Amino acid sequence: MAVNLKGRNFLTLKDFTPDEIRYMLNLAADLKSKKRAGIRGDLLSGKNIVLLFEKTSTRTRCAFEVAVHDEGGNVTFLDSKSSQMGKKETMVDTAKVLGRFFDGIEYRGYDQAVVEGLAANAGVPVWNGLTDIDHPTQALADIMTLMENTKKPLNKCKLVFCGDTRNNVAYCLMYICCKLGIHYVGWGPKELAPAQDVVDYCRAVGKETGAVIEYGDDLSLVKGADALYTDIWASMGEEDKIPERVKLLTPFKVTKEVLAATENDDCIFLHCLPSFHDFDTTMAAEQMKLGYDIREVTDDVFLSPNSKVFDEAENRMHTIKAVMVATIGNL
Repeated sequence: MAVNLKGRNFLTLKDFTPDEIRYMLNLAADLKSKKRAGIRGDLLSGKNIVLLFEKTSTRTRCAFEVAVHDEGGNVTFLDSKSSQMGKKETMVDTAKVLGRFFDGIEYRGYDQAVVEGLAANAGVPVWNGLTDIDHPTQALADIMTLMENTKKPLNKCKLVFCGDTRNNVAYCLMYICCKLGIHYVGWGPKELAPAQDVVDYCRAVGKETGAVIEYGDDLSLVKGADALYTDIWASMGEEDKIPERVKLLTPFKVTKEVLAATENDDCIFLHCLPSFHDFDTTMAAEQMKLGYDIREVTDDVFLSPNSKVFDEAENRMHTIKAVMVATIGNL
């Protein structure tokens, strides 16, 4: 049966079937080939898109803006300083107004309830650019990168997330892996284990797709991995948690020894970025002076041939473009 996502919101990958996710990934690959060939498109011609950002970003903003321009659309950016949402105007009222102006709305912020509220009231497709509990555009880019770097079918692949296995990136990876039959492992401390309801949901889906969902703190869990993935240890607004996080997560830092423990020379390294992999950033240098090494990965992995993090970052643009084209585009 043909896939039609026109008019759909993109809030979480839990809302999509395996066939619908594969459709978006295949569309992203086609759009990437088109861009590489230098072909400017018109699939978003006449479309107006607004980006609502409560959290800052490099990749998400740039990916959306370039993707819109590539396909002939128009984009407006509003951050927390240039929008009245939540201050002088309710989220519901903002959604209703923006829905009259724009064909699609992207939201990047904190509370999943906000992006869900926008979707319930805007009357146009709303896309989740990141919330505290989900990051679906990131997961699409991650799996696209895995597809580009393995000869295996996805349902024969194993992806290991290292570190805080209950964060938004870990969760979105669990969702897409369970949908596509990928073996997912969360390797991290018991104190930061994923919520049981998330695990139960993913394992229930996995019974239909063949996906295996595991988590634990034993290094043996990385054996056979086709991809190792990690994220920074303290997200925006969590700087006060750095001492505790360094203590808990240092044993799960991705090093050359961890990469070797996969026993797979072709295992790739993935990261949503930004990454602390050296001390050349202000934050990493300042924390090191306080006695805290906040690197979640070492340079001998981050800069190695196994690392595909910049391919992955580029793929944010292609997968985001695919989401917009699929839901509001001139297909």
